[in-house]
Amino acid sequence: MAFLDTSSLPVIERLPGWHGRFFHSENMTFAHYNFARGSSIHEHFHPQEEVYEVIEGELEVTIDGVAQIARNGLVAIVPANVRHSVKALTDGKVIIVDYPARPDAAGVQPHHGTQ
Repeated sequence: MAFLDTSSLPVIERLPGWHGRFFHSENMTFAHYNFARGSSIHEHFHPQEEVYEVIEGELEVTIDGVAQIARNGLVAIVPANVRHSVKALTDGKVIIVDYPARPDAAGVQPHHGTQ
């Protein structure tokens, strides 16, 4: 089993107000973000399924034109190839997982941890 210390990964500001650490497993891409109130992710789509698990704070996630609030205990699941956007309603933290892996995410090179 491989282990990875996520605190050792560089922090990248992918979009204004979105500071993240990124890594890939064999089949998935993970982003651990700190987000700032009022920041957003523009409407877009991609071939990967994407899951937003909010650890702290609240995000308004719009999936195929329908907006809902994601917060601790309420996960947003975006199907592959569906338009979606995100607005941070508060400061907070979120883990975003893409399946299959999204090698273009923040220009991150594969990092699979250590034994």
